[in-house]
Amino acid sequence: MTTTPDLDLRSTALALPPAFTGRLVGGACDAFTEARSLAEHQGADAAGTLVLTERAGMLDLAVVLAPEEPLVSARRAFLAAMTALADAVGAHGPPEMPLTFGWPDVLVFDGARLGGGRLGWPAHCPEESTPDWLVFSAMLLLSKGATGDPGLTPGSTALDEEGFPADIRFPLVESFARNLIRTFSLWAEDGFDGIAARYLAHLPTPLGVPVHIDRAGDVILGESERWPLARLLREPAWLDPETGTVRL
Repeated sequence: MTTTPDLDLRSTALALPPAFTGRLVGGACDAFTEARSLAEHQGADAAGTLVLTERAGMLDLAVVLAPEEPLVSARRAFLAAMTALADAVGAHGPPEMPLTFGWPDVLVFDGARLGGGRLGWPAHCPEESTPDWLVFSAMLLLSKGATGDPGLTPGSTALDEEGFPADIRFPLVESFARNLIRTFSLWAEDGFDGIAARYLAHLPTPLGVPVHIDRAGDVILGESERWPLARLLREPAWLDPETGTVRL
């Protein structure tokens, strides 16, 4: 694992809440792999570590979490973290632009793919056992300038195309960290229903069909239709396996 040794991001221009310890890694790395490796070696002791990469044109971050419930229900942390990510992006973007989710992991800005999130957990953890750690990671396109004419990839968008400032990387990470703390605090105090409602507010579903999120994090529509969470998290829909970044 290649990192910048003991670089605490709170000592740089990035202001993280006290619950987080930051690690800055080189652009050849990806935050998800770095954070997962750290969690596998340190377990719950790595909780609160936020990894940020220096990849050009990409916001790539990951955070190690310490769940307190069985894996089957702890995966709902992914939905909570996606909600925090959407809140962070929405706070800095044009308010009239729609920000939605493609179930379960794609972040869509004004109808185009901006990026998404992913979740890692211990490979051999039983569903009804509490995992030592979870890793939530998010990747967003800051710019597509180095990939050719953006008009040739209309299915995706980047923050600079949508009017976000050029120096948005650190403010977005700070907003995400604050929103993540707030979201998990609300979950602990009031249960998951409020978090589920906030996630569903960004998720397009059929009009007139009752919808809720169950203990496993699955979306239940009406009496019988189910959109699974755990299986889909194994292969992020937004991730290009050839480039290791957001699909263009």
